[in-house]
Amino acid sequence: MEVTEKKKLKVATTSLAGCFGCHMSFLDIDERLFDLLERVEFDRSPITDIKEVGVCDIGLIEGGLCNAENVHVLREFRKQCKVLIALGACAVNGGLPAQRNHLPLTDILSEVYLSSPGLGNGLIPSDPELPLPLNQVHPIHEVVKVDVFIPGCPPSGDAIWKVLTDLLSGKAPSLGHGLIHYD
Repeated sequence: MEVTEKKKLKVATTSLAGCFGCHMSFLDIDERLFDLLERVEFDRSPITDIKEVGVCDIGLIEGGLCNAENVHVLREFRKQCKVLIALGACAVNGGLPAQRNHLPLTDILSEVYLSSPGLGNGLIPSDPELPLPLNQVHPIHEVVKVDVFIPGCPPSGDAIWKVLTDLLSGKAPSLGHGLIHYD
């Protein structure tokens, strides 16, 4: 009798305007990562260092949108991933980076590059290699359809594990009171 290996699901992750705290929480899955690796294969991720996202079953996005490059990466993930997960407060609602939203971008750039002491030339960068900043920071659901939201700053490794194992089992993800908290 021939034993066939079950096909592994492809998972991709990225960080946009965030601090990588959600990826650190992902690593807090600890030894369960070995169980996860038996069921998934990683595509684009800091774990693999793959730069472009391929066709994937699950995409995890941490961070909000603060520049044109973030928007481009997010749209590519949405195109390539069957299920897109907003991971953490920045992806879900803009998080800490969105605290700048009540100020005009021109005032922020002026304060940082023209008024602050210690800067050499006092010029606002305009190199075409730099991503164009957005006027405000946006949560990712304002630009693409998001299938699953995992709130928290950062969410716990247990919450991430629960969502992933629910998806891998073909169930709709469900986070109960014990896995969602805002303190």
